[in-house]
Amino acid sequence: MNLSVQLYLAVALLILALLILWLSNRQRKKSGLPVGKIIYTDTRGWGRLEKPLYYAPLDLTGKPDYLVEQDGLIIPVEVKSGGAPAVPYDSHVYQLAAYCLLVEKTYGRRPTHGIIHYSDRDTSIPYSSALETSLLKMISSIKAAREVADLPRSHDQAARCRGCGYKNVCDQSLA
Repeated sequence: MNLSVQLYLAVALLILALLILWLSNRQRKKSGLPVGKIIYTDTRGWGRLEKPLYYAPLDLTGKPDYLVEQDGLIIPVEVKSGGAPAVPYDSHVYQLAAYCLLVEKTYGRRPTHGIIHYSDRDTSIPYSSALETSLLKMISSIKAAREVADLPRSHDQAARCRGCGYKNVCDQSLA
C-alpha cells in the first residue's frame, strides 16, 4: 500500500471517529443525561432492572430513571415523556427530591441537584435544605393521612377520579 492510500485511509478513519463522537454527544444531550458515568438505570432498555433505593427509617422507596456519577457527585435524573411546563409541577419536584434523599442515604453522598428531563428541555432542581425539609414534612403528612379513617377527596376533577384505582370503592368519586 502506498503512502497516499494510507494517508487517505487515516483521514477517512479520523473523520469517521469524529462523526461517531459527534453523534454520541448529540444522543447524550437528547437523552437529558449529564456527562458522567451511568451507575443506575430503570429504563428497562438496558438489561436487568435495578433494585429500588430504600431508606427504612422513612419507609421510602424509589427507582430513579438514571443516576449519573459526575466528579464525585451522584445526580438523579427523572425522565418525563411530555413537554416541559412553564414551571415544573410540584409532584415532579418532590419525586426528584425523594430520589435525592434516597441517593444521600444509600450512597452517603448528598446530591447538589437533580435533573428532570422533559421531551423538549431539561430542568435542574437544586436539592436545598429547604426542599429537603419540605419533603420530610410531606412524607410525615402522608403517613399521618394513612391513619385517618375518612380522608376527604382533594380535588374536583372528574378526570382524576376516572384514572384512580380506588374509584370503585370511593364514596366521593366524581367519575
